[in-house]
This record gives sequence, structure tokens and C-alpha cells, in this order.
Amino acid sequence: MSAIIVCPLHDVEAIALARRPSHILSLISPSAELTRFAQIAPHHLELRFNDIADARDGLIAPSQDLVRDILAFGQAAQSAGPLLIHCWAGVSRSPAAAFIIACQMIGPGLEQALAHSLRKRAPYATPNPLMIELADQFLDRSGSMTRAVNGIGRGHDTAWGSSFSLRV
Repeated sequence: MSAIIVCPLHDVEAIALARRPSHILSLISPSAELTRFAQIAPHHLELRFNDIADARDGLIAPSQDLVRDILAFGQAAQSAGPLLIHCWAGVSRSPAAAFIIACQMIGPGLEQALAHSLRKRAPYATPNPLMIELADQFLDRSGSMTRAVNGIGRGHDTAWGSSFSLRV
């Protein structure tokens, strides 16, 4: 994979036309309209859950199964690249997924450097902490992913993120 591209929902079509991703990962709320991005990229996965860090009645929290699906999709995209990941605003769920997939690709020991690279490219990014925690457990990183994301802190307030790429 040449890059992991992250963007908000409203930029997907323009970014996809410019960058021609082989895979698109849609991370959207259960009540959102269908994305229909299968027409744009050969491989599209749509995962529906709420952007929450703790379980709440009536909402769908990130789960271990969701993290497993994100990692499997990211692994399938590795040799096909680039991978485009989006959520509603491009601030929390999609940066978290990009970080998770990148951590899987580079292996243990570089989580902090990767988190700093994420912060440099997206000063507004606030990766979903539950997604990071679950991936940290799934990838057996002993808290290093969680510590790395906690170390960069909350991103700048914004209504929408902009597109950025992580190269791995």
C-alpha cells in the first residue's frame, strides 16, 4: 500500500477521483445514509457504529469484532493500495482506524513515532480512544498504542477535518 488516506465523508468522492484508492473503509453512524462507494473503488467496507468512548444505552460502541474487521480490511489493502478511510468529520473514527492499520503494518515499537506523525499531519485529529484501546489489546501491544495516542493529546477543535495521508 502506498498510503493510508483519511478524510471526512464530504470529501470522499473528490479524493477518490484524484487518488484512485483500491479500498475504501467507511466508518459511519448506524443512522447515516448508505455510502454507495463500491462504485468508486473495487473494494468497499462499511462499518456502522457510534463515535463513543464508553458504552451507552441506545448507541453502538466500537467492539473487538469491529477492530478485527478494520485490521483484516487494512491487511487486504496492503498490496493493492492506496486505502481511503473516512468517517463523518474525519476527526475521530477514521484517524483511529488509520493509526490502527498503520500500527499493524509497521509492527511493535514505533507507535509513538506514528502517533506524532499523525498529529503533525492532522493537528485536529482526536482518535477514538476505545478503538485504540481495543486494537492495542487485539495486537498485543501492552498499552503502547494507547499511551502513544494519549501522549499526543486531544486535537484542535474543528467541525471538519481535512484529508491527510499516512505513509507506512
